[in-house]
Amino acid sequence: MRKHFLLLFLLASTAACAQTSHREYSADSIAFVNALWQTDTMDGFLYRHYHFQHQQIFHSNQYINVIEIPRGSDLQLTFASDTLLTRTSEFAQRAQALAAINGSFFNMSTGAPVCFLKVNGKLIGENVPGEDTLNRKYYQNATIRLLRNGHPRFVIPDSNRTAEYDMPDSNVMTAGPMLLYKGSKVPQRLDRKFVYARHNRTAIGLKPDGTIVLVVVDGRHKKNSDGMSLPELTRTMRWLGCTEAANLDGGGSSTMYINGWDSGNSIVNHPSDNGRWDEWGQRPVANAILVVRPQKKHTNKSKLAALPQPQNTESNCQQ
Repeated sequence: MRKHFLLLFLLASTAACAQTSHREYSADSIAFVNALWQTDTMDGFLYRHYHFQHQQIFHSNQYINVIEIPRGSDLQLTFASDTLLTRTSEFAQRAQALAAINGSFFNMSTGAPVCFLKVNGKLIGENVPGEDTLNRKYYQNATIRLLRNGHPRFVIPDSNRTAEYDMPDSNVMTAGPMLLYKGSKVPQRLDRKFVYARHNRTAIGLKPDGTIVLVVVDGRHKKNSDGMSLPELTRTMRWLGCTEAANLDGGGSSTMYINGWDSGNSIVNHPSDNGRWDEWGQRPVANAILVVRPQKKHTNKSKLAALPQPQNTESNCQQ
């Protein structure tokens, strides 16, 4: 009888906590959606940002930066890497990118990637095994494939640490964990501090209509922005309309660059490596994700003029 009562008590307590949590997150989502986001129309994309103060969401302060590349934009993503640790802004400037965020995880001592990375067909990094397993680590279970048009596709690879080798794409980046996949939340391991602790976060996502979403959440500055846990980041990506989303390297690496932004160095967030609330705390990283406009191919008009002109005939071909 006592065990039966205890079980009922635990079930009731769990249900009450779930209802309370649901009510809190509902209030958070309302505050998120109704916030007066500052939106700037850039060259082919939107930049949105908002500073949630007075513990408006998740009982915390948050500064969130969002880049949205709408379907139909001629912009595309590309990966950049170097053998030397390089600031995200420098990666962007070298490639004359319009915008950029930091990429995947790396060894801060050696600068080598610790996740699979292939850039323009060249293998840059492999998945480093865990200390207690030959399989992939927890932050290696989200793979971003860039199609030929520079648009991302997301894959949750199997536990085989070398699964990415079978992917035919020229540009492949593994990070993780996956946050959203095919419209559903991906369960997270809450026994890991990496998951439940609040940090600066960087993420990439897709909306159902093909809109590409890049997000940087500032952190490690209690007065201005606490940072997010991965469950909080997952909710944020869903509130932004994403049905697919992956976590990237975070902490002091989290950086968002927009070319020409009036901040002194085109950094729009507050990287935390200098311990100050400004744009000058960039951490050198091993790789980055860039937003670029592909160069137009020039057509030889003289050769076109020599080609026979098409006949004015009907056709029943369908596109």
